[in-house]
Amino acid sequence: MSGWEIVAVVLLIAYLVLAIRQNILCWPAAIIGSSIYVALMYQAGLYMESALQFFYIGMAIYGWFCWQRGQGQSKGHQLPVSSWPLAFHILPLVAIAVLTMGSGYLLTGYTNAALPYLDSFTTWGAIITTWMVARKVLQNWHYWFVIDSVSVYLYASRGLVLTALLFCFYLLLIILGYRAWRKSMSA
Repeated sequence: MSGWEIVAVVLLIAYLVLAIRQNILCWPAAIIGSSIYVALMYQAGLYMESALQFFYIGMAIYGWFCWQRGQGQSKGHQLPVSSWPLAFHILPLVAIAVLTMGSGYLLTGYTNAALPYLDSFTTWGAIITTWMVARKVLQNWHYWFVIDSVSVYLYASRGLVLTALLFCFYLLLIILGYRAWRKSMSA
């Protein structure tokens, strides 16, 4: 555990709490926290997770823009939470599986990456799910529950104990986030 890990954890807790409340300030917290995690994940040998942080930074900028603009609505209107029908989930789930197998295979053959298939799964799952958060798709919370459950083991196995604890806390916040977003759809 390092001072930088503590700062990143605090920022990413702020990100999730603010995202649950649909507060646009979640995005700057995500940008700064993810910037710190670029180096932390690389040092831990989690190369896909390190690369994922660059994606998170880009998606935070995109999410900030979407939430600020309201998905093509006139300025000042909030982007509403939407729900996908079950059939819409086939493509993202197949994409996660195929990308996980491909990058896991490459990492196994060409790098010294730690836990290449788990690292790939959490990375590709997070990429797709982060896009769902930016678009305010309700089911993102279901995806995050699975991804974050796997992440707890991944981070703990690499000595990132505080980060593993963060993801345990995320599992609780995910339940609250789902309920809050579902409630906002009804309102």
